[in-house]
Amino acid sequence: MPKADYHAARQSMIDSQLRTSGVNEPWVMEAMGALPREDFVPKERASICYMDRSVPLGEGRMLNPAVATGMMLTEAEPNIGDNILLIGAATGYVASLLASRCKTLVALEQNSAFAKSAKAALKQLGNAELVSGPLTDGYSKAAPYSLIWIDGAIEEIPETIGNQLIEGGRIVTGLVDGPVTRLAMGIKMRGELTLRPFSDGEIAPLSGFAKIKEFAF
Repeated sequence: MPKADYHAARQSMIDSQLRTSGVNEPWVMEAMGALPREDFVPKERASICYMDRSVPLGEGRMLNPAVATGMMLTEAEPNIGDNILLIGAATGYVASLLASRCKTLVALEQNSAFAKSAKAALKQLGNAELVSGPLTDGYSKAAPYSLIWIDGAIEEIPETIGNQLIEGGRIVTGLVDGPVTRLAMGIKMRGELTLRPFSDGEIAPLSGFAKIKEFAF
């Protein structure tokens, strides 16, 4: 697809997906309208990357729909004072969006192939670091964080990750709720972190974050 067609597809994404879903924050629309999604997916899937759905990246991972990302950006309100941890950097799309709006960004990825792609995408940014490790561990070396973004739907937040958030810090993620997924945000208050769903919508599950089943007699 010619570059002009991708540009038109991004504009259509802004007008027909984001605006119609209530994503109207100027900086969000500007950032997502400028960043080429096609650069963050396998070449054979570039032609579908602006459709209103998740795009397979391989090995069970997805680039989430633009609407989910736009809503999470709007709710999270990243700002120039934030020290952000992104869990599940994948190929670097969300990391590239967040890096323009924060003081520092740590992008965590456990898949070596994805980590390589994300590192290449972020190397031009002076405030972003790509680190490798299990997603469920977070990254304590650079903690605490004022904003943690988990880029996928989970069943629960591991205590280890919650401990890496400052008092008053925010966390945005997707939640698996039975057969549906929801977007959610929480603020750490008095050491407690409770997630509040703010929208139903498609966001791909992120493996490893299943709720521990309680033993029953």
